Amino acid sequence: MMNRRELLAMIGAAGLTPVATLARAGTDPAYIAARQNPDGTFSAVVLDGDGHDLFTDELDARGHDTAVSPDGRIAVMFARRPGRFAVVIDVRAGRRVAAFASPDDRHFYGHGFFGPDGRLLYATENDFEEERGVLGVYETTSWRRIGEIDTGAIGPHEAVLLSDGRTIAVANGGVATHPDYPRQKLNLPFMKPSVSYVDRETGDLLASTELPEFQKLSIRHVTEAGDGSVWIGGQYEGSLTDQVPLVGRHRPGEAIEMVDVPDDYASMGHYIGAMETSTDGRRIAASSPRGGHVMVFDASTRDLVYTLAAPDVCGLAPSEHDFLASDGAGDIWDGLEKWTSAPGRWDNHIAALRPATRT
Repeated sequence: MMNRRELLAMIGAAGLTPVATLARAGTDPAYIAARQNPDGTFSAVVLDGDGHDLFTDELDARGHDTAVSPDGRIAVMFARRPGRFAVVIDVRAGRRVAAFASPDDRHFYGHGFFGPDGRLLYATENDFEEERGVLGVYETTSWRRIGEIDTGAIGPHEAVLLSDGRTIAVANGGVATHPDYPRQKLNLPFMKPSVSYVDRETGDLLASTELPEFQKLSIRHVTEAGDGSVWIGGQYEGSLTDQVPLVGRHRPGEAIEMVDVPDDYASMGHYIGAMETSTDGRRIAASSPRGGHVMVFDASTRDLVYTLAAPDVCGLAPSEHDFLASDGAGDIWDGLEKWTSAPGRWDNHIAALRPATRT
């Protein structure tokens, strides 16, 4: 594992100047995240390139993750599971422009993404009466829900559109929940976590891969590396004394390859809270708010490159120094250095508002 000096030297030697697409300059909107304020209220916060608040939008309850339109202008922040609200923010105009809710018999899981042309938004949702996961499909002019796609399993937490613009990778946690029993997990002895691949245009389930050897590793987060492999992060629902891998890599048609770093998993509290890919596609980050660590892997070799220790750290976004990481103390880290501090607590995720360019 390399130290900070070696890390920065390697980043410079790699000639990663294209990350200037995310350069933090001026007062343009650069990042968005949910925050709990010191008075206990909740907000969506848009940050400029220097990490300062550009503006905030008050939320009725905790927010979770944000879907960003392909042009970076519109951000949709979803309620934390099992919430039903979503707010639409024009980040350049600096104001909320719409809000919508899931149907009465669905709730959001907190994640979503736009289609390539920005005309449709897809949100992970729970059909809690039928115990099945779906992607709600919303038209982005009226924000009307026009349909849904079955994810092929229970508990789709995060879903991402892969680089082909058509295939959706879904992290199905496999854990059944119901809003009448908030945060309770109703099927742990029988849970079946999986990664599924869904055709965005037809709604067809293209493939699904389970983890039979780690039946209680709930797959919650997913990100695509620059080489097209899909990385997953899980939250273990078994005994606290078990030693299990929490991060894996999957290539369609093959078995999931779990990443073996047992000593470092011990510091992750059986819980991966977010996954992210660096701008150049060569690094993968996994965070653990329960463990207070971020692990950064080489996407090609699966080697652990470095770790960051920060209490209650969870949010991840690509940055010019690999990754930003936000934590529950109100701090944001850039690589291994603290970047900014704000009053309050950052919630689980932070999203970059500028399109990333890979080399």
